[in-house]
Amino acid sequence: MKLNLKLLYKIALWTSIIGIFAFISNFGFSQTETTQQILDGFFFFVLGIGIISTFARYIQNAGLFKRKVVYFDVLSVAFTLWIFYMYLFIGVPFETDLLLENPIWLKIAVIFTFIREFSELMINFKRTVLNPAQLFILSFLGIIIIGSFLLMLPNATYTNISFLDALFTSTSAVCVTGLIVVDTATYFTLFGQTIIMVLIQIGGLGILTFASYFSYFFKGGTTYENQLVLSDMTNSNKLGEVFSTLKCIILITFGIELFAGILIYTSIDSSDFNSQSEQIFFSAFHAISAFCNAGFSTLTNSLYETGFRFNYYLQLIIIFTFVFGGLGFPIVVNILKYLKYKISTLFSLSSRKIKYKPWVLNINSRITLVTTLSLSLAAFVIFYFLEYNNTLAEHNGFGKMVTALFGATTPRTAGFNTIDTAAMEFPTLMMVLLLMWIGASPQSTGGGIKTSTFAIATLNILSLAKGKSRIEIFRREIADISVRRAFAIISLSFVVVGFAIMFISLFDPDKELMDIAFECFSAYSTVGLSLGITGTLSSASKFIIIIVMFVGRISMLSMVIALFKKVKHKNYRYPKEEITIN
Repeated sequence: MKLNLKLLYKIALWTSIIGIFAFISNFGFSQTETTQQILDGFFFFVLGIGIISTFARYIQNAGLFKRKVVYFDVLSVAFTLWIFYMYLFIGVPFETDLLLENPIWLKIAVIFTFIREFSELMINFKRTVLNPAQLFILSFLGIIIIGSFLLMLPNATYTNISFLDALFTSTSAVCVTGLIVVDTATYFTLFGQTIIMVLIQIGGLGILTFASYFSYFFKGGTTYENQLVLSDMTNSNKLGEVFSTLKCIILITFGIELFAGILIYTSIDSSDFNSQSEQIFFSAFHAISAFCNAGFSTLTNSLYETGFRFNYYLQLIIIFTFVFGGLGFPIVVNILKYLKYKISTLFSLSSRKIKYKPWVLNINSRITLVTTLSLSLAAFVIFYFLEYNNTLAEHNGFGKMVTALFGATTPRTAGFNTIDTAAMEFPTLMMVLLLMWIGASPQSTGGGIKTSTFAIATLNILSLAKGKSRIEIFRREIADISVRRAFAIISLSFVVVGFAIMFISLFDPDKELMDIAFECFSAYSTVGLSLGITGTLSSASKFIIIIVMFVGRISMLSMVIALFKKVKHKNYRYPKEEITIN
């Protein structure tokens, strides 16, 4: 009996995998009436096997009824049975059936079946084979390559796309950069834009985050070794917090994206779109792109497009969305925890006053928030006055402020633009370069050296100037390892960007040095802003930018950690000596 059930589960898994390939083939290639009917029939076969497999699991293990997975299974099975009912008892053949004329619900059910079957696999991260840094790098590399081939499918573009351009676009989407060599709005079909949107979502969160959490959710547990690996990736202090952290990351991401999507939908004029579905897709695409700090847009000129550049309500929504995405998941969780504590103390029914205030807002959140607010405020003031009679000239009083705020915050790896970037004054360009280099906050969807790295470097300079031997802030001392890591990240960033500028200058000597430098900083910090040279770069330079985007997303320090084998800690220390610096 057990052997038969194992065989059933294997059949369900492989049919669901083949179903995903059929799903891709259905959208990626043009289908004749016969092949479409064959594919639709196979989709129903996948769903049927999936339902049988789900029922078999509950018959075999009644304990599943006590786990949260039962809610997913009930909804998934009910959804599938509804599709069967509509087709068999109410619907007629697909060609004339209004419900299933383009049976998108059928294909969504196939995806749910695949998620359910694939999540039953026991995902094991062998630390003896690959360390967390190597797993992280390989997962991104794998998604980029898969995305490249998907973007080369005939129905993904209106005209054929070369492998290099597909690789560039896939890398830019997965690394949430936003640099483009072809116009996303006019070059890619709805299917191609959907692929880009999915790549952005996966790249923003990481495929291991999805796979690990769903495996844990459906199986109800995981191995100790997996917890160790995931604790390294999520920087969880306790092993018991690993999956609660992953759960918070996923809920926060989808929650903010859903909320932002609804607000974006209400902020745009329906007359700018051909249909309501196009308006909904626009809202979803930009909500995901903004939260993941990707900078991709379905508009040719991004938000500078006519009809959108003066939509200040939309711009404010985009600003708050990518700022939340750039803060980092631990910071957002800590802020929510702090707000919950403040509200509970404010509305406490207890008459006695709370004398002791716990350290709810931790040192990471304090440093990140202070640095983010300081940089944003300073950049806003500088941008406003430098560009007042230049790129802000076409806006009114309130519009100038919103556009200046957008211009001051988008270099922090967001990548959207509401002005002509190439028309900015030279001092503004230099400020934007600095902001791009600093980037977003740690463990966020953004890139750059990170705000905490910049803060530690600044605090170290101040400590040296005051003659201190240690860095102290908010009645806490910064650990030496954090200082060493910060300066390693800064040094490696200059090495990567410097070499990139040098090589592109060799391959494209006709390009201006400022344009090349701007492009390289934008690629390394996964920003996506450009002075307009991306599409005209040579093949060699495009490949250099691809490498820089990839390195910038995973961080050069992670690559170094992945390459070098860790040495065992030895309990001795050599005598200390000072080195002459200046």
